[in-house]
Amino acid sequence: MAGHTQNEITIGAPLDLVWDMTNDVENWPQLFSEYASADIISREGNRTTFRLTMHPDENGTVWTWVSERETDRDTLSVRARRIETGPFAHMNILWQYEEVAAGTRMVWTQDFEMKPDAPVDDAWMTDNINRNSKVQMALIRDRIEQAAKERRPVPTLSD
Repeated sequence: MAGHTQNEITIGAPLDLVWDMTNDVENWPQLFSEYASADIISREGNRTTFRLTMHPDENGTVWTWVSERETDRDTLSVRARRIETGPFAHMNILWQYEEVAAGTRMVWTQDFEMKPDAPVDDAWMTDNINRNSKVQMALIRDRIEQAAKERRPVPTLSD
């Protein structure tokens, strides 16, 4: 069996701002609450290889892994995969963006499979990813919408 999740959110901000902020890997620790650090290993064209390190979990364990991410601005999509898979047999991620009347719709799709000796199974990880994606997407939405408000020109008395 394999795991599959798909979560989405609409962010009340322009597509360019959402794209730029969510694809600025170095600043993910300021955008996501779960990452302690994001260290770039290499960049080649639209492909970035990086190490993510999470904050310690409830048991004090610090999870870290290397991922590769390739952006495609023309199709408004990003494909990523874990290179250091840890407990996953594989983890493939697709982020898609769409301009909508209310701002920008962002969709995260994750396809994965846990290794047979992983501490959790595919069903547990599916539930975990679905729960956590909703939390992280809401946080990202709030942070990007705040950034959008701060970038709007302040009206003057003559406006």
